[in-house]
Parts: sequence; structure tokens; C-alpha cells
Amino acid sequence: MADTNRKSDQAFRTIGELSADLGVPQHILRYWETRFSQLRPLQRAGNRRYYRPADVALAHRIHRLLNQEGYTIRGVQQLLRSGASGSEEQVAATGPTSASQHPPFPAEELRAIRNRLAQALVSA
Repeated sequence: MADTNRKSDQAFRTIGELSADLGVPQHILRYWETRFSQLRPLQRAGNRRYYRPADVALAHRIHRLLNQEGYTIRGVQQLLRSGASGSEEQVAATGPTSASQHPPFPAEELRAIRNRLAQALVSA
């Protein structure tokens, strides 16, 4: 059964709705607004934020880059400044932008490295 309370994809979202959609606290969205000049929701009386569909799409992209693809805040800033459109091919071709310019390690690989280091320390 379809959710009848779901808004249209073209409807504006409040910070609470976007926060729930992304699964991040509202203060994170406010922080992103200070770090990513492209993320500028409309602010009405009482500083209530209304995210346009383009803002919602950008917030989803920022969330994906930070939390799934391992980018840093600075890396996402550089990626957004470079004008990459956000297609998976362009993001993959650009790769994560970090101080070392290396792609992020999967969590399993990091755990394996940590275990090998711990074993080396025990045997030393």
C-alpha cells in the first residue's frame, strides 16, 4: 500500500523532513550549510528552512559522498567546486579527494590491517 502522506518529489522539504529522510540530525544539515555554499535552502519567517528539490538532491549527494564513499568535507567541497555533475561515472573517475589523494579503504580491509599490526606488536 502506498504511503499517502508522502510529498511530491517537487515539494519543498522542511529541515525535519530532510533530516529524517537522510537519517542525520538537523544540526548536521545546518553545519553542511556553513561548509557547502551550494546548499542554500530558502529561509522564511522565524528562520524556518525550506529545501527545494535541488537542495534535497544536493544534500543526498553530500551525504552519499561523506558517509558511503569516504570523502572528507574538504574533498566534497573540492568536488562540488570542480563542477562535477554527480553522475556515478564522473564521481568514480574523479575519485575521493583527500590530502593523500588515495581512495578510501573498505572497513574490512582496515580491520585486517589493524589485526596484522596488533599481531606484529604482540610478537615483537
